[in-house]
Amino acid sequence: LRFIMESGAKGCEVVVSGKLRGQRAKSMKFVDGLMIHSGEPCIEYVDAAVRHVLLRQGVLGIRVKIMLPWDPSGKIGPKRPLPDNISIVEPKDEQPPAAPYSEHKGVP
Repeated sequence: LRFIMESGAKGCEVVVSGKLRGQRAKSMKFVDGLMIHSGEPCIEYVDAAVRHVLLRQGVLGIRVKIMLPWDPSGKIGPKRPLPDNISIVEPKDEQPPAAPYSEHKGVP
């Protein structure tokens, strides 16, 4: 989990399920960072994989989800930013008016 986050991922989720110890099956979830679970960005930003490990006691399932960072070049992540990504633009410098004035609107 730490190695994935140090590699530049925004978030990671690892789920290990099956007979971990004893006869009863359990599920353990390890989460770090930000992970989205629904919507169109989930398809682009989340990379998922599932593997099954055959053990003497039974089958152990490992599910890994990695949320990729936004990359404008598109090499290590999606090109499109997240829909809730907001960029603040600085206002332009304007000249103050020299003298006060008023507008006459619809006065006969």
